[in-house]
Amino acid sequence: MTGALKRVGMFGGAFDPPHVAHVALARAAVDQLKLDELRIFPTGDAWHRAQAPSPAEHRLAMARIAFGDLPHAVVDDRELRRPGPTYTIDTLRELKAEQPRAELFLIMGEDQAVALTRWREWQAIPALATICMAARASASADAPRALPAEAGLKLLRLPDMPESATEVRERVAAHEGIDHLVPPGVARYIDRHSLYQPA
Repeated sequence: MTGALKRVGMFGGAFDPPHVAHVALARAAVDQLKLDELRIFPTGDAWHRAQAPSPAEHRLAMARIAFGDLPHAVVDDRELRRPGPTYTIDTLRELKAEQPRAELFLIMGEDQAVALTRWREWQAIPALATICMAARASASADAPRALPAEAGLKLLRLPDMPESATEVRERVAAHEGIDHLVPPGVARYIDRHSLYQPA
């Protein structure tokens, strides 16, 4: 392994809250891509979200709980500290500057992959990182076709996992159980801090 490039993954998201499918995707990325490190980035001011996310300190704390036991995973708070809108290209460039000899992998779900061509400077991303998309058994065949050939794409195999952060928030607001949707520590955190309650 002498001289082998360090393999570093980047996995960003609102994580509002992080749920079991997020953790499964992170674990699949570490295992299938043989990552030496997976950086988890809770997003700051996400330019594409119409609704403001929960406060940064809660999303950061929940991410640390959710991914804390995953080998090689590191929760990175730089996007939360960065002023102004959060763009993936900026974070990728920072990672490349910090680890110029590392091989970078950008981890994303199918919904993100389909929207990739609307991202800021998306054409510059494939030169910095290999794009890796979660491919569930029932995943739409349209996602890979929606990306231009120059984007490149590597698929990560995952079982069908329908969980979503929206469902978690809606169930909490309706006083329904979420233990099957989020890691146990995240469920306790949500309850302790009374997150996602109706106004």
